[in-house]
Amino acid sequence: MFKRSFYYLWGSQTLSNTVDVLYLVALTTFVLERTDSVIFATLVPFFRVTAQLISGLLAPLIIAKYRLPILLGLSQCGQFLLFVLLAGYLSPWIGGENLSMIYGFIICISFLDGWTTPTRNALVPRLVSDHVLMKANGMIATTDQVVQFAGWAVSGLLVAMLGSFPVLLIVASGYGLAMIVTFMIEDPTEPKRRNFWDWRGTASSIGLSKQPREHSEADRRTASRWDTLKEGWIVLFKSPRLRALTLMDMTDMLGGSVWAGAFMLVFVKEVLHKNEQWWGYINASYFAGAVLGGLLVVAFVDRLEKRMFSVMLLGMLGYAVLTLLFALNTSAPLALLLVLITGPCTELSAVSRRTLIQRSAPKELLPMVFSAQSTLLNTVFGISLLLMSGAAELFGIVNMYLFAAALSVFAALVGWINRKSLVSVPKVIPGTEIELKL
Repeated sequence: MFKRSFYYLWGSQTLSNTVDVLYLVALTTFVLERTDSVIFATLVPFFRVTAQLISGLLAPLIIAKYRLPILLGLSQCGQFLLFVLLAGYLSPWIGGENLSMIYGFIICISFLDGWTTPTRNALVPRLVSDHVLMKANGMIATTDQVVQFAGWAVSGLLVAMLGSFPVLLIVASGYGLAMIVTFMIEDPTEPKRRNFWDWRGTASSIGLSKQPREHSEADRRTASRWDTLKEGWIVLFKSPRLRALTLMDMTDMLGGSVWAGAFMLVFVKEVLHKNEQWWGYINASYFAGAVLGGLLVVAFVDRLEKRMFSVMLLGMLGYAVLTLLFALNTSAPLALLLVLITGPCTELSAVSRRTLIQRSAPKELLPMVFSAQSTLLNTVFGISLLLMSGAAELFGIVNMYLFAAALSVFAALVGWINRKSLVSVPKVIPGTEIELKL
């Protein structure tokens, strides 16, 4: 069912995500204290997201050459070393305060982090049996939300109690431990490593080709970098199932940005007529609901597995209805309840879509597919922030949430229109000889 390496992957990524939250809060607080400027503080997450986007675009070049566990290990090792240097630079003994240097560290660390999520998502189906794949995704989704739910609150307390520099030391230690655990992961689809430094990939280097699969490795070695970069995109858009799932994700992502902190704060103040304290309550309720949703997936995975398509659509429609009710509601306690219930709908839909994607392409091509999809969704999210900001300014915050609910209904409609390709998939991606192992 679950190979030992899955638990190593799960643990290392949970730890890495935890210290990511710690370092964002610590560095944002450090920059804000030194500059007293919200703009300079906001550049911390901005540079992080930008570097991750660029990394996602270039990730296929690296994924094509090296084994997936080694890629994760290299990422963790690089982040650990960079964080040691950053902590040393900001230490009381050196007292570095050059913002360009700090932003440079952030960009480099975030670039290394950019390929970890697609690599992780591609590794999961290799490390678990197919009949427990949805459960594995539910477990990962639950811990991701727990980290987000508890991480921001705990990190804020740690920074307030200890200061930025000690928290950065904790982050560096966390990255070091995550690095050690990551190097214990073994990919069962790859031949055993001859030694620790046997980094080159084999199965993960197999790409699209009209030749039989046994000849495609030679083709990969002579493929151009451009061919490697576009490989995941070709699979993503030539597979009817992946194309439909990606369009659903994109549409859902367009409306998903309405839960960003700034929009929520405006809604709390203008519609609910409450202060920042209630903003914190609603954020906590949202993450608590997401954790509850992940636990429900794990608890009822056998039943959900048999009705995955229906669960996915119902989750999206339930999310849309709850977003609609949230927009029209003016009671703060009821808003807490609605946001709490939104979490399970979101997780049921998201975990179902991720599981379907993992079953919609050969395992050796999943890293490229997830890399392309991650880049696409990050871009859509950035566009969504601008789009929703404009909607809030022009039509008001309530209408912005109503628009987000309509987008979720449209995403579910896309799924219903493409139900044939989502329920039963062609054996071959059009234009290739690669069979889809479902």
